[in-house]
Amino acid sequence: MKTNRYRLIAVIFTLFLMICIASGCEQKSNNGELVNSPEGSLASSTNQLQKPKDERIKIGFSMDTLEEERWLRDRRMFINAVKELGADVKVMEANGNEALQISQAERLISEGVDVLVVVPYNAEAAAAIVNKAHSAGIKVISYDRLIKNAEVDLYISFDNEKVGELQAKMISELVPKGKYVYIGGADTDNNAHLIKKGVYKVLQPLIDKGEIKVVFDQWTTNWIPSNAFNNMEAALKANDNDIDAVIAANDATAEEAIKALAAQGLAGKIPVAGQDAELAAAQRIVEGTQTMTVYKPLQSLTLEAAKVAVRLAKGEKVQTNSKVNNGKIEVPSILLPPIAVDRANIDATIIADGFHLKEDVYRKGKNE
Repeated sequence: MKTNRYRLIAVIFTLFLMICIASGCEQKSNNGELVNSPEGSLASSTNQLQKPKDERIKIGFSMDTLEEERWLRDRRMFINAVKELGADVKVMEANGNEALQISQAERLISEGVDVLVVVPYNAEAAAAIVNKAHSAGIKVISYDRLIKNAEVDLYISFDNEKVGELQAKMISELVPKGKYVYIGGADTDNNAHLIKKGVYKVLQPLIDKGEIKVVFDQWTTNWIPSNAFNNMEAALKANDNDIDAVIAANDATAEEAIKALAAQGLAGKIPVAGQDAELAAAQRIVEGTQTMTVYKPLQSLTLEAAKVAVRLAKGEKVQTNSKVNNGKIEVPSILLPPIAVDRANIDATIIADGFHLKEDVYRKGKNE
């Protein structure tokens, strides 16, 4: 009788377990996590979404363009910095195409990157990238250029308003009175607006006094060099070549302005400011056709960006030194200081840092 009773109990207990499992009774896994919950706690569990310890962090890097020298440097340095931190990185470059950049970012998101770093082509349109990334639980770092009207997790760049201030300060000290031409960057790039803001912060008091007159001020559509050349050509024509100073949004636009000046026999006679410290700009500074550039140590930018990307991927806190309003929120930001460079300090800055080799700046053996 006892044997039959035990068998009956065993059958009843087995049936109970089967009913419990079928109805989704809560059980505990070996590590104490809730599993088999009818509410789907397994899928929504934070611990379940964490990357396994033996799986490498993957950073997505969505770039606007590689057309200019500086962006090739950013790409190379960022990749090296991420790898040195033990993570992987995948880079996609959009060739200055707004729709393509969004499509590429969606691909990086679908591939499961842990953090998405974006150099936006269009500051406004890139908000869609942020929204899509956040929907997938991926944080977004706005790199060098600020993404507008989106809840960007972090912005890292140089102080671009300060860039414009450095340009205008040096040129206005050389030309305290006269007619100025301003060749801006792309209207779609927030940095172009910040640089211009910095320029006018310095120039406006002189404009108000009547000492300086800006006789030409135009954006360079899509940062395309030929558009900058056309702008400078139009400025010279409109003023019968009577120009005293030129401030350009970067070294590529400065180069085109200098070409237009050269066509009129004015290269080297009119001060020209640029920024980015490109090799060609450094060579022009040595030769005397470009007055100054602004050096932004990319090694510092790429290394810091790589560090914060990995920290965000790990869920760690990131220290910032500023906040920048992007039209929607005050974005936590890391802003690095730029450096004005002219003929007097070129050796002590970009050459001393190894940003460019001395023999390249001075064109291999040319006497200083």
